[in-house]
Amino acid sequence: MADYDYIIVGAGSAGGALAARLSESPANKVLLLEAGARSHPYSRMPLSFGLLIEHPTANWCYQSEPEPNTANRTIPVPRGKLLGGSSSINGLVWVRGQPLDFDTWAQMGCRGWSWRDVAPVFTRIENFVDGDGSNGRGTAGPLKVSTVPDQNPLYDALFAASKAAGFKLNPDYNSEDQEGVVKTQTSIYKGRRMSVAHCYIEPAMKRSSNLHVVTDAFTLRLLLEGKRCVGVEYEKDGKVVQAKARETILSAGGVASPQILELSGIGQPELLKKHGIEVKHELKAVGENFRDHINARIIWKVKDPRVSYNHMARGIGAMTQMMKYLATGGGFMSLPSAPLLAFLKTRPELETPDVQMHLVPYSIKDPKTRKLQDFPSMTIACYQLRPESLGTIHIRSPDPKAQPAIRFNFLADPIDQAAMVGGFRMMRKIVDAAPMDAYRGEEFSPGSSVQTDEQILTWIRNNSQTAYHPIGTCRMGPAGPTTVVDDKLKVHGLEGLRVADASIFPTMPSGNTNAPSIMVGEKMADILKAAA
Repeated sequence: MADYDYIIVGAGSAGGALAARLSESPANKVLLLEAGARSHPYSRMPLSFGLLIEHPTANWCYQSEPEPNTANRTIPVPRGKLLGGSSSINGLVWVRGQPLDFDTWAQMGCRGWSWRDVAPVFTRIENFVDGDGSNGRGTAGPLKVSTVPDQNPLYDALFAASKAAGFKLNPDYNSEDQEGVVKTQTSIYKGRRMSVAHCYIEPAMKRSSNLHVVTDAFTLRLLLEGKRCVGVEYEKDGKVVQAKARETILSAGGVASPQILELSGIGQPELLKKHGIEVKHELKAVGENFRDHINARIIWKVKDPRVSYNHMARGIGAMTQMMKYLATGGGFMSLPSAPLLAFLKTRPELETPDVQMHLVPYSIKDPKTRKLQDFPSMTIACYQLRPESLGTIHIRSPDPKAQPAIRFNFLADPIDQAAMVGGFRMMRKIVDAAPMDAYRGEEFSPGSSVQTDEQILTWIRNNSQTAYHPIGTCRMGPAGPTTVVDDKLKVHGLEGLRVADASIFPTMPSGNTNAPSIMVGEKMADILKAAA
């Protein structure tokens, strides 16, 4: 007899939404396992995306392998380690993606995942407080989405400069037309982070006695009986616990889901044997097809310190900003990772935008620490929306607590190189436009000496970080050597086991991945309800 109807491994963006939806039926007995803690006191605050960037209590603090394509650097790979997963520590930028993304998935054989199929799911998720229900935007969902309320003359200048540089403005990039320069839509409401923990899991726990949530529960392996998954084995308070279920759903994310599969004997036989793991089921695509966004930042000094949070949020200004946040829910501490965005085409012949820019009224010394620079400044960051370069994530040890080997393989594809160089030049074009004359100081990093395509690309290789969007390592699609799950998210060749998180994305959605990950959790719930 199974202990549960469903076991969900990972209480992140997808897993948390899935657990909440499944628990709506009192007939379902659901176990939600989270390796991290229940919460962190900083998490409710939007600025926690910086405060928790290297905090081991709330963050897995992964590191990539050194690679020649990125100057043999190790690159931090933060992932959430709390209820809500990365939705509890992310930069809070709400992006659905382009209709083309999901129509491409359907064209690749993923039936039920076209834009026509997923757009109503996004609508169901959202309560867009600045919308009227037009353009398919939701106004009654569990997760409140709001437009950045912060006002700043620098924003006005950047909008004007973008227009002067030939780029259009866009009132709603989460409609079917993503292109343009925009105020950011965020998973923030009245200064509070709208994490999956807050919007899905906690209400479900209050509503449902059939949802059993276990935190600080480290999953060791899946339990297999022949070609059927019957549950999981996890560690809690130093004790090993086994739980059984009719269906087990891995929602541990782009890094941990392939790791758990491999630790359970599911993956590439040669790799598993190398680490002394018994091969239970061969699936060559586990841990392959890994993509992420490489993120390049340009920093400019600004002439007017009053428009830069490097000035407004330093020294006594930091206390002022804290008081403003406590009193009004506004100011520096209420901001997402970027208050303005741009979705642009690096080549006029493109059908849709291929780069995303984050326009930020401050700069940081080091992405690892997020400490502010000592001088008034601003940043524009850019990444290619749909990278072609494929990396890998595989176990490096049979020890479940050893971090996996993360290899980005950034910039291996010439398309990626050209898009990043093109985006880099477009960032400069915006800031060089006349409406920025009153604010633009000297380019601090990389500086005016970096001009040729080769110099720009070399600088990007030496300095860029990830945008924290790992996907593809348990890729969805028809059975074959490049996929792990089918369009119902069943693991190929196994019964009772599915994967539902960003690891199943066949290609990268055009933008930040939190909203599409929640969509996957909601879709998984629909699929399971239809199959019951």
